[in-house]
Amino acid sequence: MDPLTAIAAAGVALVVKGALEATGQEAGRSGWTGGARLVARIRERFRGDADAEAALERVADAPDDESRQQDLERMLAAHMLRDRQFEDDVRRMVDEAVAADGRGGPQVSAALIKNAQVFNEKVEIKGDWNVS
Repeated sequence: MDPLTAIAAAGVALVVKGALEATGQEAGRSGWTGGARLVARIRERFRGDADAEAALERVADAPDDESRQQDLERMLAAHMLRDRQFEDDVRRMVDEAVAADGRGGPQVSAALIKNAQVFNEKVEIKGDWNVS
């Protein structure tokens, strides 16, 4: 999985986590407030792209649906490829989520990402990594 796809997958995992928290399934588990900012930034970038807007809404409606997550991941990666500033914003927000994890914030876990592999390539992880 190339770095851009990994960032897109992590971004989708955070959107899913936010959607689950909003429905109460994960309520109270997150101290990081950037999830709403990430969703707002994605909505802003997707504005005018009906397919991308629909992909985001479908994940919000059914956050556990893996095919919907994969559709959103593809849309997110495509928009990140077209807009360097948007890519930088998403990277920064994902990095903030990882940093918040060290302060008791949210965790982007394999349970959230599930089987959302798109390119099935090697993944490189740098920094601290906790498996629980």
